[in-house]
Amino acid sequence: MPQGGQGIVSPAATSPDQPAWASATPVPLGRRLGAQLRGQLGPWLLAIVSIGSMLLFWHLATTYRWDFYIRFDNIPTPAEVFEKVLEVNRSDKFITNVGISVRRILIGFFIAAGLGVALGVAMGRYRLVKHLSFPALEVLRPIPAIAWVPMSIMLWPDNEVSIVFITFLGAFFPILLNTMHGVEAIDPVLLRAARSLGAREPALLWHVILPGALPHIFTGLAVGMGVAWVSLIAAEMISGQFGIGYFTWEAYSLITYAEIALGMITIGVLGLLCSGTIRLVARLAMPWLNHASNGGRT
Repeated sequence: MPQGGQGIVSPAATSPDQPAWASATPVPLGRRLGAQLRGQLGPWLLAIVSIGSMLLFWHLATTYRWDFYIRFDNIPTPAEVFEKVLEVNRSDKFITNVGISVRRILIGFFIAAGLGVALGVAMGRYRLVKHLSFPALEVLRPIPAIAWVPMSIMLWPDNEVSIVFITFLGAFFPILLNTMHGVEAIDPVLLRAARSLGAREPALLWHVILPGALPHIFTGLAVGMGVAWVSLIAAEMISGQFGIGYFTWEAYSLITYAEIALGMITIGVLGLLCSGTIRLVARLAMPWLNHASNGGRT
């Protein structure tokens, strides 16, 4: 009996002399959407419980001023932060800072994604490129992006470009290494089979190597996005004049605790939206993974 919206065969329509696929009938769209919603209901409920538990702990700790080595005396309550949200939305300052940070992260991340994927494929595919590039990159990779702030100020005449450069560095190396390892992990049998069917190098790259490395590439993109946010916020706190990192640091300088919490929450929400977008694009780009095994998870 078909289950969970996956059944596309009507038992009444089949016969011993007729193959099952020949009598398959499409499942109505409403039924499929209903099945998907039912499948997502459990995870959504657990997510609400998870975030609700965190908010409850925050409310209790700040309302009753818990002090057990960790002090909550100066931490604003959730209600105070919510009042601050209403207050900052009356002016353009907060939205402007958020927009500037989003613009910086998108520019730095997309440049890092383009260069990281292209160079990672080349390094994973061609030994000469790897032997020429990998040693120099391995020297640069352990340097934290934030340590590049003084150098980037000297390299670039514009402070805006310096911050985008720091963001780019944070995302570049995770994307590069994951792409390179994804290309190197492709089964050589697939490459030999494609060659035996007459595939030349461009077709091999486009139809075999790139699709095979996509799971690693998207892993690198997700990790790179997280590191890019860390690098951006640190750069804005040190040398920025605008952005959500500067907003948070300025709030600390002016001792406005609710704005500090608001800046931190905004950074978390923006990072969550970016990571969610990457996961959504990954599902659209790799639909075959939706039907893969869940690895025995319970």
